[in-house]
Amino acid sequence: MPRFIRFSQLFCMLGLIGLIAGCVDAVPLDTRSQDQKDNDPFLDHSKRDTIFGEGGLNLFSSKGGNNNGGAGLSVNSYLWRASLDTIAFMPVNSADPFGGVIITDWYAPAESPNERLKLNIYILGKSLRADGIRVAVFRQVLSNDRVWRDAAVPEATKIKIEDSILTKARQMRNQLIIQEKN
Repeated sequence: MPRFIRFSQLFCMLGLIGLIAGCVDAVPLDTRSQDQKDNDPFLDHSKRDTIFGEGGLNLFSSKGGNNNGGAGLSVNSYLWRASLDTIAFMPVNSADPFGGVIITDWYAPAESPNERLKLNIYILGKSLRADGIRVAVFRQVLSNDRVWRDAAVPEATKIKIEDSILTKARQMRNQLIIQEKN
């Protein structure tokens, strides 16, 4: 019993400390003039130097001299955007633009609710090339005992998805080239 009392006293003490800490106004009053605030490089993010360069991270802009169409990506931005556009009907579980990995959640098409698919897309570099993207397709089928079981995926499915992404990426690049010429 004494051990329980010590635990409850500790719990009450931590709660009281948290309550008191929550009542303290931790926002300092900024007494600088408007001119001083206007010239502060930490308030104007376009003037601020960061680990991503001046102005910070800019994922989908072709400005900055990066020839792959994205200033902040470490992978080809056309492949990245084309991948996201191609799988837009599927729920995305994880997307890492720096590592070039997109992982979807399971998706069950309306026309076959007893089957579901999941994709892992890997963008392998900064070049828009056919070997710059890899897709892994996972398929499961709902068995009679209502358990999802792994099923085979034809190799052609993976190739069709990769080709679709590559085609869309090339179209995006060509549209940007045409816009820049006009």
